Amino acid sequence: MDAHTSVGGVPGTGWDLHEYRHSGLTHLGEAGASLPMLMAKSRHKKPENVRKYFHPSAEAIAEVTRLLAPGDSRR
Repeated sequence: MDAHTSVGGVPGTGWDLHEYRHSGLTHLGEAGASLPMLMAKSRHKKPENVRKYFHPSAEAIAEVTRLLAPGDSRR
């Protein structure tokens, strides 16, 4: 994998499988994947190990807030 992702063909500058996995989880988290889905995809058992990949959008937070007071436009 290093040979195919190396910078300028220099050995040791490419990605390894752990970096590739980390990048994939980061992209899923940024795209709005839920914490349980990230845990299922990564097979982590503890939420604290996956939480760093979880970045809820402002829209997602607003949607959850609306669940508390449906129909209240002030929130």
